[in-house]
Formats: sequence, C-alpha cells, structure tokens
Amino acid sequence: MGLIGSSSDRLRGLRRVLTVLFTAMNALGLVVFAWLLIDADAADGRQRLDAELSRISSTILRLIEADGRYEANDPLNDRCPQFAVVPVEPMRFAQYTSKRPCVAVDESLPRALAAEAVGKRAPVAGYRKALDGKEIRVMAEPFRVRTGEYVGAVVALADAEPEASRHNRMLLQVSGGCAVLIGGLGLAGHVLAGRAMRPATSALREQELMLGEVAHDLRAPVAKLRVLAETAQRHPDLRPELLPRAVKLASEMGGIIDGSLLRARVASGAEKLAVEPVWLDQLVEGMVEDTPADGKAVTVTTQAAKVDADPVLLRRAIRNLLVNAIRHAESGVRVSVLADGRVLVADDGPGVDPEITAKMFEPFASGGGSSGLGLGIVRWVALAHGGTLRVFNAEDGGAIFELALNVSRMDRPS
Repeated sequence: MGLIGSSSDRLRGLRRVLTVLFTAMNALGLVVFAWLLIDADAADGRQRLDAELSRISSTILRLIEADGRYEANDPLNDRCPQFAVVPVEPMRFAQYTSKRPCVAVDESLPRALAAEAVGKRAPVAGYRKALDGKEIRVMAEPFRVRTGEYVGAVVALADAEPEASRHNRMLLQVSGGCAVLIGGLGLAGHVLAGRAMRPATSALREQELMLGEVAHDLRAPVAKLRVLAETAQRHPDLRPELLPRAVKLASEMGGIIDGSLLRARVASGAEKLAVEPVWLDQLVEGMVEDTPADGKAVTVTTQAAKVDADPVLLRRAIRNLLVNAIRHAESGVRVSVLADGRVLVADDGPGVDPEITAKMFEPFASGGGSSGLGLGIVRWVALAHGGTLRVFNAEDGGAIFELALNVSRMDRPS
C-alpha cells in the first residue's frame, strides 16, 4: 500500500506539472496574441487620427494662396480638429488659426511643429500635451510657394482622449478575456492531464485491487494448507490421505492467482474474456461440492441453463458468493439455478442493512467484518459478462444474492 500510495502521489504531482505546463504554454501564446492585438488596435487608432488630420491639412493646402496666405472661409474653420497656417518667417504672412478652438495649446506649439516640418521638408506627426494635460495628436505638413521655397506649414491638432479611452476599454476587455481564458485553460489542462493519466491511475488501482483480492482469496486456502502440512508433519501415517488434499488446495490457490491475473489483464484491455457456452447448473453444483460448508447445510436446486461466460471467472464468482453466504448463515444456505441464467444464493443470517447495500460491492467498504473484495469481484465478473448482481432481504429473513447472466446464444429463442 505504501508503494501504491507513493506512486499515486507521484501521479498527482505529475498531473499538476502537466497542468501548469499546458496552462503556461497556452497562456504565453494567448498573451503574445493579445499583445499583438492591442498593438494593432493602437496603430489603427493612430491611423484613424492621422487620416482625419491629413484630410484637414490636405484640404487647407489646396486653399492656400500663391504667396502662402490663407484667407478662405471654409466650413472646416468651424469644425474639429482645429488647424493653423503657420509661417516660418512671421514677416511673410500672418498666421491663421481656425475659428473653433477644440484643444487648448500653447501658442509656441504650432510654430515649433511648423519649423520642424519645414526643416525636414516632410510631414511631422506625433502626440503632444495640451495645456490642460490632455493628450493630443498633431500633424504638420509643410508647403512652398511658386519659387519652390518652403515658407510655412499647415498644423492640425486633434483631441486624442476619446481614441485613448476607446483603446483603454479595449485593453481592459482583452485583459479580462485573457484572464478568463487562462483560467479556463488551467481547468482544461487539469481535466486533460487527468484523462491522459487515467490509464496509469487505473492500472495502479487495478494493481491495488488485484493484490487485495489475491490476499483475500488465498487467506483461507493458505491456512488450510498449513493445517494439512502441520498435521502431516506430526502424523506421518496420515500423509497418503493428506497429500491429495494438499495438492487440491495448491491447485485451487493457483487458480485464484490465475483468475486475479486474468482479471487484471482484462481490466487493462490486454486480454479479452475467454467466453464459451457453459452449463451453469453443472458448474454451480461442482462449486458447491468443492466449497467447505463449515458445518452449514447447503442445499442446491437447479434447472438446466447454459450461459456464455468465461468459466474461470465464473467459478470464482460463484465461489465468492458461496463463501459469503456460508460466512453469514446461521445454519444453512440455499442455492438455486434457474433456466434463464440466474443464480440465487440465500442464507438464513441477519440479512443486509439497506443503508450499506449500495456500497457493499465496493472494495474495502462492505462492512460486516469483511473486506468487500469477494463481492466486488462477483460484481466485476457480472458486469464483464453483461450481467448484473443485486442483493435483497428475504421475507423470512436472511440475504439473497442474485447473479444474472446471459443465456447462451444457442439456447435463446428465435
């Protein structure tokens, strides 16, 4: 159990590692994608602002006089964004500023932008601060007169706060979505890691069950074999009589081990059931004869019934039902085999507590002083054959276990 527990702990640790790796790798990709999306949105916002500013400046440039003066009464004068026609040399012409003030800026800002654009002989765009601390987007586009000389620039200024607010909302939405998705990825990683490790966990569970089942089923035969050996050692004259019994017990123990290994292989998918037509009534009668009654009276009534089953596993299931009934019976056990493939094993003991009926077939949880492995094996054999196992109390007292199997295909009515 210590080894199983240690292996289970390592599997749980591995599951956590796989969950973290899965979440981290997907989260990294998600963060990179989100960063690219946010950066693209910011660039798109700048392009929208620059397109609006360029529309203003290009319109004003077409209206500038040959000497650099702007005196047109264009509707853009009363709209936002605002603009200014700024001379590099104030003596050439007077600076013109649109009538509607959309952003409050220092008077030196348009002149500085115009000087920079004329100096570079190329448009200049960027973010600046207004007098009230708000962020604004600016663009200065130089122009020249007929002589080819650059004499000034059209400076357009737009409030960048609405676009920044929209971008910030988008940033919050993307960040919140990423947080939710990363949490979902963590949960999905945990589930996927659990599913990926389910075969290993199931194998460990089957190993634990197999070890418990072998110990459970070998306990009685080993004790009897020891008694036979000690008796033969003390009484050499009885050895001819005791030796065949010892050989039979050894064979029974080998069958138990083979059955446990077979169950483990079948449960893991490494091997399939060796299903064949089996005369259920004959098998049950043989198992009753081979199972020690411990002084209890065991009566058998049978009807001819042929079922499709693995005979090794079916013998083990019947034996476990008999041993369980004999253990709890006060004086007798009744075994019935019906033609429809049902086996009824009834005892005259105290019966079963309805509160533990649902759990009594679970390993290590049956109550009643037993490990529960014996009945758990019976239920597994029933389910593996497409049958059922149920328990109920008789009206006159005692418990009745019903193992129902499928009748052989050859004997089914057409």
